[in-house]
Amino acid sequence: MIIGYMRPNSEDENCEKQLTLLKKHGCDEFFVETHASAKRRVELQSLLSKLSPGDKIVFERLFTLGDSTKHLKEMIDEIESKSAFLHSIWEKIDTSDQTDYPFSEIVHHLANFQSDMISESTKKGLYEAKQKGTSAGRPRKPDENVKRAITMYESKKYTLEEIKQETGISKSTLYRYLEK
Repeated sequence: MIIGYMRPNSEDENCEKQLTLLKKHGCDEFFVETHASAKRRVELQSLLSKLSPGDKIVFERLFTLGDSTKHLKEMIDEIESKSAFLHSIWEKIDTSDQTDYPFSEIVHHLANFQSDMISESTKKGLYEAKQKGTSAGRPRKPDENVKRAITMYESKKYTLEEIKQETGISKSTLYRYLEK
């Protein structure tokens, strides 16, 4: 079965252009989201639950299916796990055509690349901050507040919530200082 999937976007808020395009690609059934939001993709979940081996999901662009590289990778994995295929018209990607390098592998490499770039950028930023003498992470709480929180805790007259409200010291921070 050829299944069309649509989601509103800034250029096609009512999915009319997408519907016309998907009809030209021979879709037997259509799943249309009522909103563009990444959350609550009810129709996508419904489509995935009904997917059978050999089915093909057709959509206009990759961003119709995935909200991020990671999400796209997850969607491809789920579709492949059901022995189904996807076809992105704009990018000319059709996973039922096995003559090329498998698209799922390309996306996996891209997701790993993106993750590596973020990690490397973070490490570089931390190193540069350290060279400038700045410390990374959340700023430390003033010592007088910590001492007051410990005193309140040890008096056993206050709840953790009262200590937090009074001193601004969270439960986890307080316990971390108590362990020392």
